Amino acid sequence: QLQLVESGGGLVQPGGSLRLSCAVSGFAASGDSLDDYVVGWFRQAPGKEREAVSSINSSGATTVYADSVKGRFTISKDNAKNTVYLEMNSLKSEDTAVYYCAANRLHGIVAMLEILYKTWGQGTQVTVSS
Repeated sequence: QLQLVESGGGLVQPGGSLRLSCAVSGFAASGDSLDDYVVGWFRQAPGKEREAVSSINSSGATTVYADSVKGRFTISKDNAKNTVYLEMNSLKSEDTAVYYCAANRLHGIVAMLEILYKTWGQGTQVTVSS
């Protein structure tokens, strides 16, 4: 079954940068690969609801961002490495959260709704603090 593993979280000062990775494995069908999947990044801060951060479509050609991260975060996809990245720059204290990646076998669309994703990673903690 499909598995997603996030990495790259940690403690960073305000204004700093981090790059999160989401490694995808366990494709069910022969010939199936990451370029058959839409992938999203979500985050959940303490005491708050989980929210969408960004999404990238199956080919990697289309991306979408939450207004709160637009211009600071960049999502990208390396289908050959079966990995999706979230480059986070100019980090703020309000970016502190557990970050999750999620995937579903859908072509052509980006998705910022949790209900559209079938498989989730375990999360990685990002803490922005001086």
